[in-house]
Amino acid sequence: MKSPFASSPSCSTAPIEHTTDALIIGSGAAGLSLALKLADHCNVIVLSKSDRNEGSTRYAQGGIAAVFDEKDSIEAHVQDTLKAGAGLCEEETVRFTAERGKRCLEWLIKFGVPFDTEQNDDGSTKYHLTREGGHSHRRILHAADATGEALQITLNDAVAAHPNIHFFERYNAIDLIASKSRPGYCNGAYVWNRNREHVEVIKCRYIALASGGASKVYQYTSNPDVSSGDGVAMAWRAGCRVANMEFNQFHPTCLYHPQARNFLITEALRGEGAYLCHEDGTRFMQKFDERGDLAPRDVVARAIDFEMKRLGADCMYLNISHKPADFIVKHFPNIYRRCRSLGIDITRDPIPVVPAAHYSCGGVMTDFNAKTDLENVYAIGEVAYTGLHGANRMASNSLLECVVFAHAAAGHIIASLPNSSAPGEVAPWDESQVSNSDEEVIIQHNWHELRLFMWDYVGIVRTNKRLERALRRIQLLSQEIQEYYAHFKVSNNLLELRNLVTVAELIVKCAMQRKESRGLHYNLDYPDMSANPTPSILIPEKSKSSVKPGSLSTVILDD
Repeated sequence: MKSPFASSPSCSTAPIEHTTDALIIGSGAAGLSLALKLADHCNVIVLSKSDRNEGSTRYAQGGIAAVFDEKDSIEAHVQDTLKAGAGLCEEETVRFTAERGKRCLEWLIKFGVPFDTEQNDDGSTKYHLTREGGHSHRRILHAADATGEALQITLNDAVAAHPNIHFFERYNAIDLIASKSRPGYCNGAYVWNRNREHVEVIKCRYIALASGGASKVYQYTSNPDVSSGDGVAMAWRAGCRVANMEFNQFHPTCLYHPQARNFLITEALRGEGAYLCHEDGTRFMQKFDERGDLAPRDVVARAIDFEMKRLGADCMYLNISHKPADFIVKHFPNIYRRCRSLGIDITRDPIPVVPAAHYSCGGVMTDFNAKTDLENVYAIGEVAYTGLHGANRMASNSLLECVVFAHAAAGHIIASLPNSSAPGEVAPWDESQVSNSDEEVIIQHNWHELRLFMWDYVGIVRTNKRLERALRRIQLLSQEIQEYYAHFKVSNNLLELRNLVTVAELIVKCAMQRKESRGLHYNLDYPDMSANPTPSILIPEKSKSSVKPGSLSTVILDD
């Protein structure tokens, strides 16, 4: 029987082993930016769980925040982020990110990311900047309303042209492989080749987790299917701390339509004057926040949820039809086309919207070099907790974080390359005592049960009883899933389910630890904010002896 923690005895089948300098798990903005920064210095393998274009980056509509306007300032960006983060951002991290924003975007521009431009009065060209909720200035660079797709295509083209970057498509990372001779290091990862349905080994000097978030743990999400918390779960099993997992951002405006359950309606619509309303056109945001329709996402999502429950309505509405039709089509062509294909003309009709799980503000704890608690393992992007987002991510800071910390990680890795050693020996994967599953229905049943009770019990509004119920169900599911994992060959659904149940437990444990309501975490039993908030930090039992004492709000958990 194979070990659930990636210790592998001898294998009965011929192993497939790859060796590289850096293994990057994830092919979105964070992973591809890191690959391009490293590739002139070492060999890189980029692991993509699906098609290389599939991931959360591709679906990001709004843009990337950075200070380009002379009327704007780094300080304003910092203060806006701190305010949106509801007192839990780490200010040093916020400044680190905001100060490097323009330089990192200029790096993207050199690769050809087609950010929208406009003419000045004197005929010169400048970047068109839009504004989104929580921002006090226009500072969002964008490519119409499909910025993520433009970014993904541009980075993929650059990666494809580099001889030192090797793409492994349709590969699931299973687990990190701990070094037996060097405590705190990993020798690589076990990966599942979905094309051949065979487990392989990738040995490497450095590993970067850039696998995105975990919103697939909820029944309704704006994220693509690949967002199953793989990086967080693998890092946790390997001994890394995680933090602030209770702060799950529910995007307030996903299209409500049976044929488009995860289509996002960008916040930039509200930045350009769209407003939320009831079916009869009555606006409601002003009674929840003085910023009205430009309030941060946590406020807007709770307001929509409250109005839906108060009225027994299936959705609320977002109206931009008062703007000129040419303006709407020019600035939001992707949304216009998608809605029109479903019979909704946004130049005339309000858009039906509902909140949906969108972004994980917590994750694997890292430093300013994106380094985790393991010496040669890094985490970048949504998988990581850097302290940037606090209790609520401000719009368009996510892609910024991906690029800024990819550059930081690359700098640290490049500097340490001369002193790095080759990875140690790795035992091949053993599946000699497991069989093919003849009860796939168990995976599907557990999958649906997990996502449903997470939505009902650990969603936008929580209570102590709901969290306790969720934890009991998670612990039963976890035991059943672990037993199944130990006896049957791996599959995509099994690997994702194993990771999601781990992430679900981390979310609930962090939520139970927070005795207040703040940002994206709202508990009816603790409706007020505490005077001295701290991050919710969880430490795996296997790592408690190696973690420095004095960490705030730490809880030791069995893994």
